[in-house]
Amino acid sequence: MSSAVRPDGRRRVAVTGIGVVTPIGIGVPAMWSALTAGRCGIGPIARFDPGRLPVRIAGEVHDFDARDWVARKDAVRLDRVLHFAEAAARMAVDDAGGLPGAERGAAIVGSAIGGAGSIERGVHTDLDRPHLVSPFFVPNSIANMPAALVAQRFGLRGPSGATVTACAASTDAIGQAMRLIRDGYADIALTGGAESCIVSPIVAGFANMRALSVRNDDPAAASRPFDADRDGFVLAEGAAMLVLEPLDAAVRRGAHVYAEVAGFGQSNDAYHMTAPDPAGRGAAVAMTAALDDAGVRPDDVGYVNAHATSTRMADASESLAIRAAFGEHAKALGVSSTKSMTGHLLGAAGAVEAAITALVVDRGWLPPTINYTDPDPDCDLDYIPNTGRDQVVGAALSNSFAFGGHNATLVFRRHPTEE
Repeated sequence: MSSAVRPDGRRRVAVTGIGVVTPIGIGVPAMWSALTAGRCGIGPIARFDPGRLPVRIAGEVHDFDARDWVARKDAVRLDRVLHFAEAAARMAVDDAGGLPGAERGAAIVGSAIGGAGSIERGVHTDLDRPHLVSPFFVPNSIANMPAALVAQRFGLRGPSGATVTACAASTDAIGQAMRLIRDGYADIALTGGAESCIVSPIVAGFANMRALSVRNDDPAAASRPFDADRDGFVLAEGAAMLVLEPLDAAVRRGAHVYAEVAGFGQSNDAYHMTAPDPAGRGAAVAMTAALDDAGVRPDDVGYVNAHATSTRMADASESLAIRAAFGEHAKALGVSSTKSMTGHLLGAAGAVEAAITALVVDRGWLPPTINYTDPDPDCDLDYIPNTGRDQVVGAALSNSFAFGGHNATLVFRRHPTEE
């Protein structure tokens, strides 16, 4: 069987470039160093005074200067979410060694909210003085603009789109981009997600839902997926972008192939606006669909990057879903939530975790779930507690589950010629 073609005759799709902007590091080397050290990027909110808010911690991106990544005028007039998107995209393109075939190149980028900072500033403008509303208010606010900006910056004139499925947005984006290349509608893609949501209304809204951790005095220990003492997720910001291209084209031009994006599955819980199905049925359907799409058996999977956000119901639900999708093999899986270190990047979470999962497949090392000290009997899998481990895996999953019941799973597998 040709390593460039799937059994169904469609093209295999490779990850050849990765760029990240995260609370634990800007760029893959910095992020990977933090992951291997089990270092947390969560701390007191510094972007604004949280004042009387019940939650005063977040996963902010520090030491990020937009002028390092965008034109000086854009550093002033564009929203932070667009700065993140362009920075991650530039890193990914540089890592891939360029974007050959941009005329048929796709730009598919997800975001849950879009320009939250611009929205906050716009709605607080005194409308007795409407001239003070920025002419960039609308383009900075709408959630399709990261995809549009990426397409413009890199001359991608093929399919372009924005997925807005809350916390599944960038996993959906990568899955859609993979399909475009696999089925011949695009020859290369720049895909991922961006989010800059640490603004007072968003923090207050999630806090009033009682969705966020209130460990304000111990932020580094606040995000603790699967732990019995978890009390909510920690909001975070950032971006990640991947370059995808046909595997045969990547091999011909000598690009480094991190992994193959082999499968993509989606479902909906059809259960509740914000709560997951407690039985994890929809999540299990997404994982099974992704494995079927990839032609990968459950027993061939060695690692799952869990969506687990550190909320009581969702972590337990995902554990049940993994058991349902993998059966007895679930006991042999390494499962971790890197949100224990990064926090939850909402619409960008899936892209960051997809990047991490591709790196896991490439490097043969599984990241830990930190802050795991008190096992929850409702969460009884191997969560790689506190310390990562060396382990080569043939295939790995990255899960994203979202408000509205949206579920999405990606399957990454080792470069076929390396099997």
